[in-house]
Amino acid sequence: MKNEQFVKINLSGGAISPGELTNLLIPLEEAGITEVKFGSRQQMYFRINDVQLEELEYTLLNQEFAYEICQEVYPNIVSSYVSDGLFNQSSWIREGVYKDVLDSFDFNPRLKVNIVDSTQSLVPYYTGNLNFITSELSNYWHLQLRFPKSTLFHSWSTLVNTDDIAGLSQFLEPMMIETMITTANEGQQLGQKLEGLAAASGKFLFQPIGQPFPETAFKLPYYEGFNAYQDRLWLGVYRRSETFPITFLRDICTLCMQHRIGQLYTTPWKSIIIKDIQISTRPSWDVVLDRHRINLRHALNELNWMTEDFDPTALALKQELVHHLNWLDIRTYKLCFGIKMHPKSGIWGSVILRFIDSSDNKSWFQVEHTHDFNPNSRDFVTYRKRVERGELTGVILALCEDFYQLQSREAVREFSNIPIPATTEKSDLISITYQCPACQTIYDPIWGDSTQDIAPGTSFEDLPATYCCSICENEKLTFSKLIK
Repeated sequence: MKNEQFVKINLSGGAISPGELTNLLIPLEEAGITEVKFGSRQQMYFRINDVQLEELEYTLLNQEFAYEICQEVYPNIVSSYVSDGLFNQSSWIREGVYKDVLDSFDFNPRLKVNIVDSTQSLVPYYTGNLNFITSELSNYWHLQLRFPKSTLFHSWSTLVNTDDIAGLSQFLEPMMIETMITTANEGQQLGQKLEGLAAASGKFLFQPIGQPFPETAFKLPYYEGFNAYQDRLWLGVYRRSETFPITFLRDICTLCMQHRIGQLYTTPWKSIIIKDIQISTRPSWDVVLDRHRINLRHALNELNWMTEDFDPTALALKQELVHHLNWLDIRTYKLCFGIKMHPKSGIWGSVILRFIDSSDNKSWFQVEHTHDFNPNSRDFVTYRKRVERGELTGVILALCEDFYQLQSREAVREFSNIPIPATTEKSDLISITYQCPACQTIYDPIWGDSTQDIAPGTSFEDLPATYCCSICENEKLTFSKLIK
């Protein structure tokens, strides 16, 4: 298709009514577009040529959809609204709160905004620039700032009121965009300055933080198929190709309107969820799934992968690795994987395959994992520095083995009174790590650094004087001590 482009449409908070979606899908279908995709920020994409775009622009403008062509100046607002009633245990955040927050945004943010319940693990906490996370105090939120084009964070020292989320976002955005942060010290200084300016403005209601942010242990919920909750069902649909036929989505919308279902939801895992399905209507949903040959109940090994939007190379690599892991019957429970082809893509996961370069029909990746394999962690450990694509399966197998050995030893410690003798095993080592101030890479004695032939169990003090950061090559003496 000549002059092919892609159009992105923001679905604020990852929710849209079936009527609105139908009004969008009909003109797309009439223009000859047959399928759409959902992105990692819960937005919608579709490919289009110049002739189709000319036909559709009036419709998009008339229906007031926030759309962009081949760019993302205005990222979608991500929320855990999709998790409400399914995957969370929050005592206070409900559908009405999400709607109030999302409706309060009367501007299109240029920064990435995340509105997330702390008690769920379907939607990531920290992939935004302004990450609002529920606290234990009703209608108050923790705020984690991630400065644009960096991995540097600042923790807001007070709680933010629900009614101030949109206003504070608009207040902070210009200053965060205009300032380039390169070191943790600069980030701390700017964060404190922003807090001072926000407090001095008198526009916002802040509360002291009573308890530290209670981050939930990560366990990706199974988000596909028919599932019972309360006296109803919810349906999750995942597509291996990451594409959804428009005819299928239109049939889904028709059923939703017939059965008075008010919302469809997108997930950061590029799937959709429909809630409030009455058990008595289940046969009509099966008819639609049969009509469009939609398969359900894929293995969790396949559902726990993140790829960049509209990246066929990453998708092909995911499918190849998933095939090998399934054939080998490898357990990946409590892990999730991300394939990061571009440095600022915002892909998250317990394990990240970071593209380095390619030549002579070969490509190389750096394999990293987050500290303690928590995908919401901001601290990364390099597992292998340069791995050729064909060797990735073997490295992932070794990494999974390390993870489950660590899990087993920690479980024994927690649930058994039998003392574990001192050994050189990874989980028995020093509880102090060291962090590079430039790129935030962690040196953990538990893991060592295989990229520089540093054996597991090597304390930071015993590293050679020539040791440097495996990512940015900062000198050893610049590292700062962190206590686990």
